[in-house]
Amino acid sequence: MWPLILSAFSLGFLGSFHCIGMCGPIALALPVQHLQGVRRLGGILLYNAGRMTTYALLGLVFGWLGRQFYLGGLQQWLSIVLGALLLLMALLRYLPGRRLGMGTYLGQLTAGTRRWLGVLLQRQGFTTLYAIGLLNGLLPCGLVYLGIAGALATVHIYQGGLFMAVFGAGTIPAMAALSASRQFIGLQARNRIKQLIPVVIALMGVLLIIRGMNLGIPYVSPSISPYSTRVMERCHF
Repeated sequence: MWPLILSAFSLGFLGSFHCIGMCGPIALALPVQHLQGVRRLGGILLYNAGRMTTYALLGLVFGWLGRQFYLGGLQQWLSIVLGALLLLMALLRYLPGRRLGMGTYLGQLTAGTRRWLGVLLQRQGFTTLYAIGLLNGLLPCGLVYLGIAGALATVHIYQGGLFMAVFGAGTIPAMAALSASRQFIGLQARNRIKQLIPVVIALMGVLLIIRGMNLGIPYVSPSISPYSTRVMERCHF
């Protein structure tokens, strides 16, 4: 579990710099400028806590879904397929014409969320910041999709939630600094970190594939028998 947790935090931390361009406007528009000192910092952390809550809930849902594959004896194939998809996503960043034209459809699906965000950003209430974070976590984001893939691979409800919560924690330093300073991180620094993101994605993909190969390596690729898994589930439930 720990290698995946480390991957989740690294993915969140490195990806947060890359995603400042998309989520940055929301972070900059947070109604915290009228707050002072500790109260302002608390408001920023409350917003980020909202994002983490949404991520954790998504992790619970997809951890449960991964559990269903696990109980069906398909956990190895699930891990290998997810790993292959992550490797493909990393490689597509270096290929021309890699955009799949999904932005329009995702924009239509999240139109209501964006409208509510617009309304909440106009309010000055302290507790409103948590709701803004909750909705922000529902916006389309490629890195969140990668986190969801990791939650699926945990094949456990609570571990899936923990994985996504740690992923969200990794995004807090950059997003909180942005909200506090109201300045974008330098373009050169963002470009350097952006170059590392495909590497992190590829490493996570390789790890998932190794986990699915049933090599008998503790924590990395544990040996699991589908038959024994089902027997254990019957004994415990």
